[in-house]
Amino acid sequence: MTARVPTASALAELVRLPAALTVVGDTLAGHAAGRGPVAARHLLLPAASACLHLAGMALNDWADRDLDAVERPERPIPSGRVTPAAALTTGAALTAAGVAAAGLATGRRGVAVASGIASGVWAYDTVLKHHAVLGPAAMAACRGLDVLLGATTGSLHAAAPAAAGLAAHTAAVTALSRGEVRGTTPAVAASVAGVTVAGALVPVAVARRSTLPATAAAALAYAATCLPGQLRAAAAPTASAARHATRSGLHAMIPLQATWAARSGRPVTALVLGGVAAAGSALRRRARTRGHRQVSIT
Repeated sequence: MTARVPTASALAELVRLPAALTVVGDTLAGHAAGRGPVAARHLLLPAASACLHLAGMALNDWADRDLDAVERPERPIPSGRVTPAAALTTGAALTAAGVAAAGLATGRRGVAVASGIASGVWAYDTVLKHHAVLGPAAMAACRGLDVLLGATTGSLHAAAPAAAGLAAHTAAVTALSRGEVRGTTPAVAASVAGVTVAGALVPVAVARRSTLPATAAAALAYAATCLPGQLRAAAAPTASAARHATRSGLHAMIPLQATWAARSGRPVTALVLGGVAAAGSALRRRARTRGHRQVSIT
């Protein structure tokens, strides 16, 4: 493996750059649910969230470089396009940038929550990933904290239901992603589908009358994005079906974020997240046109 500087395209693939769009909405949903004030510096919260997510992707490949050399040799590190040292440096730099951005946005509260996310990311990638229970739990905790990061502008308590909803979805998708190489099981896929149904129904059930139409529309979009793939995986739990359902679950993060933003009475935020979803779809189409592989969270 050469020591040359990795190209921008190789680094973008390493950190799964298009997938960063699935996390910036966490802080937007958290801000909406926490009912905090709006200030220019708060725009740094989505940036902090994205940096921490990208750091996790780089660390994921650094930690799995030996396994990927056997199972996924096309990835940036085993293919020789990015060295392990460069991947680790990228992960560390993005982690520091994420915590710093959160601090600039909301001070000590932001640093505290962002540090919790960073600790969870490093623990998952280096220690907990392959544990059947602790792995999904760690990923779920990171996602919940990411929502609460957006609520550091206001009430963390008020944002707790939204954080729990995103955390539950994340745990389910993480559990399903474990079958991307050797296949999943009908029980796992069916359980994940059940989480999706609950994740769509709960925010609708607790929505106020004034926010019900927008909440229901976003919840329907969420379920439509990921439930069909999960049901197919339950019927035929192959590795291919698990990969497809995992990707669908990742893409469904944004309409789920929009669901909770709408439930909180922030339709503008929900519309912004709809735009983020459209941008992510465009980026994925562009990547496929260029022949890049879609990659997962594992």
